[in-house]
Amino acid sequence: MEVRQMRYFMEVAKREHVTEAANALHVAQSSVSRQLFQLESELGVDLFIRTGRRVKLTPIGKILLERVEQVMYMIGEAEREVKEYLEPERGVVRIAFPISLAAHVLPTAIYAFRERYPEAKFQMRQALYRDLIEGVTNGEFNLAMIAPLPVGASGIKSRLLFTERIVALLPIHHRLADRPSIRLEELREDAFVTLPEGTIFRDIVWNACGEIGFAPHIAFEGDDIDALKGLVSAGLGVALMPEVTLVDNTPHATVKIPLVDPQVTRTIGVISPTQRKLLPTEQLFIQFLAEFFARHDS
Repeated sequence: MEVRQMRYFMEVAKREHVTEAANALHVAQSSVSRQLFQLESELGVDLFIRTGRRVKLTPIGKILLERVEQVMYMIGEAEREVKEYLEPERGVVRIAFPISLAAHVLPTAIYAFRERYPEAKFQMRQALYRDLIEGVTNGEFNLAMIAPLPVGASGIKSRLLFTERIVALLPIHHRLADRPSIRLEELREDAFVTLPEGTIFRDIVWNACGEIGFAPHIAFEGDDIDALKGLVSAGLGVALMPEVTLVDNTPHATVKIPLVDPQVTRTIGVISPTQRKLLPTEQLFIQFLAEFFARHDS
């Protein structure tokens, strides 16, 4: 079975039409038909049911398609690895991230990276916290930017980029809105708005309050950080927020106030697998992230 045969087979299977597949491949229809005939002859099975001009995969054809797609993916990965080893500054970084880092942290880092390596490319996926860890472990992702860094997770290695403050976001007419800083204890009697139960940032809020002796009264829940901003803006409660999510602007009718006694923080970093070697462009990006945030944190 030749690579060309596999490519022709996949294209015909996708389009269910030999002529359309030939047009997409920019080859003659007779060439596609001949390669398919040779493939079926070599394997000794019919891969397609032919009805007029259209074709459909036979049951054994469907099985073969799954295997061929896997093989072609591996060939593509091998070709990409060779190209990146020769020219890592022109490769592809595949990285996943949580929504809280989507608006500022990751775009800022990517912009700076591409200023230095303008031909580098990115493929990005957004995922929930636990899905980021599992994705890196099982091979779905090679890299993930994450907050906070996981502790004790097997199959991954972590690199701390920086530690950020958690701040209070208050309605503009809140009794503490004109303070330069507040103690978390002073919000004991307030209604809180938080992310849903089971999210990692809600745990950070809950644990911070628990460490000084109270359980926050959860009045409303929002599906994401932007929803929390809207709830606070509407005067429905107070929220603890990662400071990075408020870099660009403070929402209408709210104020951002630093927390003291205790200071609440979270780590932000990047995780990668322990059992797989990163490609050169991905290694280049991790090193760049460490240098970039070290400069901005100093």
